[in-house]
Amino acid sequence: MGTLNRAQRARKVFKQLTLGSFLAVAGFCTAALAQAPNASYPTKSITMIVPFPPGGLADIVARPVAEAMSRDLGQPIVIENRGGAGGGIGMGVAARAKPDGYTILLALSSLTVIPEADALLGRNPMFLLNELRPIARYTADPTVLAVRADSPWKTVKEFVEDARKRPGAINYGSSGNYGTMHVPMEILAQTAGIKMTHIPFTGAGPAVVAMLGGQIDALSTGPATVLQHVKAGKIRVLGHWGNGTLASMPDVSSLKDLGFNAEYAQWSGLFIPSGTPEPIAQRLRAAAKVAAQDTKARDVIQNTGSPVQYLDTPDFEKYVQADAKRMTDVVKKIGKVE
Repeated sequence: MGTLNRAQRARKVFKQLTLGSFLAVAGFCTAALAQAPNASYPTKSITMIVPFPPGGLADIVARPVAEAMSRDLGQPIVIENRGGAGGGIGMGVAARAKPDGYTILLALSSLTVIPEADALLGRNPMFLLNELRPIARYTADPTVLAVRADSPWKTVKEFVEDARKRPGAINYGSSGNYGTMHVPMEILAQTAGIKMTHIPFTGAGPAVVAMLGGQIDALSTGPATVLQHVKAGKIRVLGHWGNGTLASMPDVSSLKDLGFNAEYAQWSGLFIPSGTPEPIAQRLRAAAKVAAQDTKARDVIQNTGSPVQYLDTPDFEKYVQADAKRMTDVVKKIGKVE
């Protein structure tokens, strides 16, 4: 009987030790997960930096994307417009942000141009391309050549011929040096053999306002930025920097079809700081895809004249690399612009 009692007591002690060890390990794992940066991400609001003022393509895309992503993530995404330097200021802020998933960036294609322009000018870089990681592309539109509806130019040919007769007399606005509105106009100037005067603004919105007010003569921008003014009869689009026809402007010819070897696409996409933990990056990737498929977000973007042309992370990474390589050559041809 005594022997049996000792055996029973031994089994009881063993069970207690085993249960205690299990609880200790479980407690350790729970604590470790609670301390991990991605355990319950996100637990607070996320800032989406838009490196341009309201009214331009980046802002137009950012707002419905942020709203759809916030619904999927369960936390608000707050838009922060940081305009200036063709988008470089806001992009630099995003690149230097803590890589914890709480600062993301909705950028345009000037992102691949600005680091090369900084190198060309010998100035301290606002950011480096490898400091930002591509997550998703949303749009990729050729820019359009826009003028006021009461301007004397009704065709690209008339516009170019006038620019040749009056070098520097025609001025155009942009979102800043080497930005997505500056580069295409310089490409046209080179291929057409013309000279125009460049007037930089902080973004497409202010540039469009300036053109409508008569302060500038022309600009190159995404269709979404000017479509409402075209429909209202205030702006005329003469041509575009793509191939074939545009869904939102089917009557507008491409510059290539008109005899000018000028091509440029203004894309928009989501980026995060490099070094963001992979689980967080993947969570944002999933939310970005949800936004691209969200009916409400797609309708808002497409109704402005820019159809959604989504690329997931792997394909977008390749796209950005190829675009950066092509833009290196374009910036070198443009040369120094102070």
